[in-house]
Amino acid sequence: MKPVTLNTLSNLKTQGDTFSCLTAYDATFARCADEAGIEVLLVGDSLGMVLQGHASTLPVTLDDLCYHTRCVARAKRHSLLMVDLPFMSNVDTAQLLRDAGTLMRAGAELIKIEGEAWMADGVNELHRRGVPVCAHLGLTPQSVHRFGGFKVQGRERDQAQRIIHDAQCLVDAGAAVILLECVPAELGKAVRDAVAAPVIGIGAGAEVDGQILVMHDVLGLNSGYVPRFVKNFLSGRDSIPDAFRAYHEAVKARTFPAEEHTF
Repeated sequence: MKPVTLNTLSNLKTQGDTFSCLTAYDATFARCADEAGIEVLLVGDSLGMVLQGHASTLPVTLDDLCYHTRCVARAKRHSLLMVDLPFMSNVDTAQLLRDAGTLMRAGAELIKIEGEAWMADGVNELHRRGVPVCAHLGLTPQSVHRFGGFKVQGRERDQAQRIIHDAQCLVDAGAAVILLECVPAELGKAVRDAVAAPVIGIGAGAEVDGQILVMHDVLGLNSGYVPRFVKNFLSGRDSIPDAFRAYHEAVKARTFPAEEHTF
């Protein structure tokens, strides 16, 4: 398989095809996902919850993300490697540039940033310096306390219009990809139609350009509350590689997410 690049994702969007994304935090699981055909791997700050046992992503440090990025980068062969910037990396432009540069040197190929239209200047500065950016909108976990919990965003018309506007501003500033989390399916489609950049969804409906899930959710390793947008792909299968392949194939065939997984 040829290495996946941003051009690959853009071409898939232009052709009306979709692509799969999955979190990865170590070499073994990264290799399994890569060999299953997953186009994009994400070293997410979700590691704070699924690996470290925290209640949110906020305690995750830049050092944590660099460590796991190096592990994944050594193992993957064709997948594009996206990495989260940690909480408060966007405190100012200088900090943003330093932290993004550190992650790129660790092996990141696409940097994911949470924020709204106010992040446009920072995105532009990264873009000017050759750092590809994925802008994360909708439910942004680093803002969980501002939202009052993990709640669907964009249900109200004004809020939905603001998310569309934010996506357009960030793409105009140089964002190469948009990630939408926990928004109504019709808003996912509206954002996809409003921007030229590929749009990845998690709980954003079936009519975006790509889908992403946390690896542990794909494997049914949940404790307590299971989000609506999650599906256990290991159920009824014999191995983790089989589960990853089933997830990838379901995304490519647009059988996942189904109606029961959307808002």
